[in-house]
Amino acid sequence: MSLSQTEENYLKAIYSLAYANSNKVSTTLISAELNTKASSVTDMIQKLADKDLVHYKKYQGVSLTEIGRKIAVEIVRKHRLWEVFLVNKLNYNWDEVHELAEQLEHIKSETLIDKLEAFLEFPTHDPHGDQIPDKNGNIEHHKNMMLSTLEIGESCVVIGIKDSSDPFLKFLDKLQIQLGSIIKVVSKEPFDNSMLVETATGSISISHQISKNLFVKKL
Repeated sequence: MSLSQTEENYLKAIYSLAYANSNKVSTTLISAELNTKASSVTDMIQKLADKDLVHYKKYQGVSLTEIGRKIAVEIVRKHRLWEVFLVNKLNYNWDEVHELAEQLEHIKSETLIDKLEAFLEFPTHDPHGDQIPDKNGNIEHHKNMMLSTLEIGESCVVIGIKDSSDPFLKFLDKLQIQLGSIIKVVSKEPFDNSMLVETATGSISISHQISKNLFVKKL
């Protein structure tokens, strides 16, 4: 099926929003995600529904059909593989690759992507800790614990980033927090839910905004 880049972007956005919200996605959420007028979103959703890529009923939200999900997952796979390539082979920083991968993900050649995956030695996760779907579209969503949920005295390892925006990633670099960083919760402030934590570089105070955007695994 031949799709425009805009149509592919919509499918990927619906896929990501559905995972984050665990249900059907409203056109309002899609509009905010893509920074697009609500009327434009409605028009595009109708086009995707006509192609049997989404299920849509007014006021009941949007969900992907089986073929729509398959296409969306393939786009996600390409995006994450390109991010690995840019970081591991071209030495980009993790905060520099998202926009480039947004462009590269629309390359149609399945052979190229298969060769890219093999060249990268079949990575399982992208530079932000997100799992890369396999060639058959299988993906396990295993990240569900945030640093903000840990109690005083508990330790964890950072396994993913919820907010992968450039400003947040650059801020984490300043704090010297990255995937694989070990963090121990020393204290928590009830007033604003900020934390004093211990890392490999010493003790630092982090806000609730930071702790609720770091996926972790308890040690």
